[in-house]
Amino acid sequence: MHQVRLGLKGPEVSEVCFGSLAISPLQGRVSVDQGREILTYAYSRGIDWVDTAEIYDNYSQLKPVLAQCPGLRIVTKSYAVTAEDLFASLEKARKELGRDFIDIFLLHEQESHLTLKGHAGAWEALLEAKAKGLVGYLGISTHAVQGVRAGALQPGLDILHPIINYQGLGIIDGSLEDMLQAIAFAADLGIGIYAMKVFGGGHLTKEPEKALRFVRDIRGVQAMALGMSSLQEVDYNLALLAGEEVPEQLKNAVAHRERKLYIADWCQGCGACVEACSQKALVIREGQASLGTKECILCGYCGRVCPHFCLKIV
Repeated sequence: MHQVRLGLKGPEVSEVCFGSLAISPLQGRVSVDQGREILTYAYSRGIDWVDTAEIYDNYSQLKPVLAQCPGLRIVTKSYAVTAEDLFASLEKARKELGRDFIDIFLLHEQESHLTLKGHAGAWEALLEAKAKGLVGYLGISTHAVQGVRAGALQPGLDILHPIINYQGLGIIDGSLEDMLQAIAFAADLGIGIYAMKVFGGGHLTKEPEKALRFVRDIRGVQAMALGMSSLQEVDYNLALLAGEEVPEQLKNAVAHRERKLYIADWCQGCGACVEACSQKALVIREGQASLGTKECILCGYCGRVCPHFCLKIV
């Protein structure tokens, strides 16, 4: 597995980060044990870091794999706003993952300098945690062009995790070209950058070579997080990145089926999912949640906040 350095001062890691949302209870595509098997296999193939988040609710799933694979680095993310919130999130991660040290800790889904200002308490706490040796590198994840630009200028920030794919799916405040320019700006400042939603939440899997090549060729993007929910997907993606001919049997095993957001007919129209959707893809229509005109990126975050368990990715 090709090794890269995240920015000028970041860690050296594999080009692919294992995106654990795809094996988490939040998406429910595989069982807990199956997810552990897939992650362990990915590590054996040279993928040496895993991306998770407090919202994924899978720390207990990852803990045995991290114990078995001490060389596996961990990235987690938190919506913490205050210093108290951040330290609580950090302690939860350390305890439930079984790691005293968190390699990379990100503030989750930051949108601009205004949201970073609103999370100033959490950021100061992260800086303190890093000084104490509890965290290695700090950063943000973002679906926004302005999030990338603001993050690049944030004092003490090491890592950016932006959404980027060849159709610009999921960017909430600008065009694909705007995002590429923002990423180049951050790269010029020496920021480490690893991409998310390379396949656009599953919408771009019909042209996987194009999707991977596009992100790989972006100046300033050193690595990418890929969500994989089978052993075959691991082999398939790594073969594509290595420029190898993919056997037909493996292609057939991985044949990506169309996925969609399912909204059950017992939806009460409370609107919790609408508020939780950073893509603004959901609306309340005729008393029930419904997809609006914007593209859903199939993250599944809406399902987590539904009090009646109406939403899931199928």
